[in-house]
Amino acid sequence: MKAITYAEYGPPEVLKLQDVARPSPKDGEVLIRVHAAEATKSDCEMRSFRFSVKWFWLPLRLAIGLRKPRRPILGGYFAGVVEALGAGVSGYSVGEAVFGSASLKLGAYAEYVALPASFAITAKPANMRFAEAAAVPLGGLNALHFMRLAGIKAGQKILIIGAGGSIGLHAVQIARAMGAEVTAVDSTIKLDLLRRMGAVHVIDYTRENFADAGRTYDVVFDMVAQTSFAACMKVLTADGTYLCGNPRLSIMLRSLWTSRFTRRTASFAFARESRAELEALRDMIEDGRIRPIVDRVYPMEQAAEAHRRVETEQRLGAVVIAIDESAG
Repeated sequence: MKAITYAEYGPPEVLKLQDVARPSPKDGEVLIRVHAAEATKSDCEMRSFRFSVKWFWLPLRLAIGLRKPRRPILGGYFAGVVEALGAGVSGYSVGEAVFGSASLKLGAYAEYVALPASFAITAKPANMRFAEAAAVPLGGLNALHFMRLAGIKAGQKILIIGAGGSIGLHAVQIARAMGAEVTAVDSTIKLDLLRRMGAVHVIDYTRENFADAGRTYDVVFDMVAQTSFAACMKVLTADGTYLCGNPRLSIMLRSLWTSRFTRRTASFAFARESRAELEALRDMIEDGRIRPIVDRVYPMEQAAEAHRRVETEQRLGAVVIAIDESAG
């Protein structure tokens, strides 16, 4: 089978399209013929081994390879079709269109991937093409996790920092669906997209500091590792909720202190990526509360270009690699 592989850490050019052995499903696994996979910021960070948050550098290095990657095929989020089932697997049928997460097992940058049936994998939304569906699990699962954690109520005001990324764009839509008034912070080129996704107010961080806008919020959701914690506290109501999806170690410590000694709640708990949450997202997609957010779709031969597009931070939505030409 064809797969996009890498044998060393480095720039996008280390990605190579090669023939590799096709996996077979073990007991408890499902074999999926991949049609599309999202090229994520995490994929780019693992490929280059350069991370925006530094505190987990050593644990990750030990996990994914000290001198070279242990798992030569990237790709954590995908859409495809069930090809075969391992012994003991139920809840899936051969030929079923699915989407989901490969978690840290990765491997979705290939024509086939074998994954535990217990992973967050479920039927693809009927109103999305494969490329659109592949762009949902990363952003959607994380956004749904944090919006539920915030306990958003209708009429509340939420500030989303880094709203133009995959997680942020889903958070804008989910928060809006929950009845919140959304203020989105990102760069100039993403403001129109954020308005279309449902943001009532937008702030261009290249021209204005959100902390100086004179507004306060019931919820602050921060996806930018470099954001000032003090600035977030400045705009948060006295009993508001602060959520950080990309925390530095100092933010984690200050969040714990804030939750313990003030009326505010501060959290950096990471998404579990469950099948039930993915099914909830599918329902939101099929009833129109979440729209597809795809910037560009690249063929497998242009995987390096896809990674470069992600790294420019100029994308308007998700970047997807079409593993199958029919992905759309």
